[in-house]
Amino acid sequence: MDELAFEPELDSAAMKAFAHPLRLRMFSALSNGGPATATRLAERLGENTAQTSYHLRQLERHGLVEEDTSLGKGRERWWRAASFSLPRRDDDATSAVGAVLRSAILEESAATLRTWLTEGGPPEWVNASLEQSTTAILSAGELAALNREVQMVIDRHTDAASGREAELQAGSATLRRIRVLYNGFPLPQDPAAPSED
Repeated sequence: MDELAFEPELDSAAMKAFAHPLRLRMFSALSNGGPATATRLAERLGENTAQTSYHLRQLERHGLVEEDTSLGKGRERWWRAASFSLPRRDDDATSAVGAVLRSAILEESAATLRTWLTEGGPPEWVNASLEQSTTAILSAGELAALNREVQMVIDRHTDAASGREAELQAGSATLRRIRVLYNGFPLPQDPAAPSED
């Protein structure tokens, strides 16, 4: 069966660098709030600029953030969150840090979704959103095919929308930063069910 390959996977050094609490908060702020300079990020998080500047360089070193050259003026550097995936299997050296990262990402995703569900927004955005849970019986190959097709749809739409950051920063009334949370995974097997052997 073909392995699914989406965003680049983090290596163990990047995972360890990412697991720092302030770096996780900074990445979340860039993901949710969009690109920022070290100074603006420090203001958002209640930190000092020296701290955010240092940690941005560490995140950049591991490919977790990247400079957004479309927004900078002169020596001003704007940073945006990069896309990546966590390894599907941790080795012994990364199992603890992998668990920390997955937990932090899950908590941040749940908090973001909870805020949307609690606060809502204008009717056109509420009507455009979707919260859905579906359960089906599939083979591993069918699940891989489903995930691949969904990823292709997400990629097609996000690729078509790339390059809009400056327009959003300028105050576009029709654009918003959106989040797609998608998980396609097998449920725990019922202990009473026949084994897969």
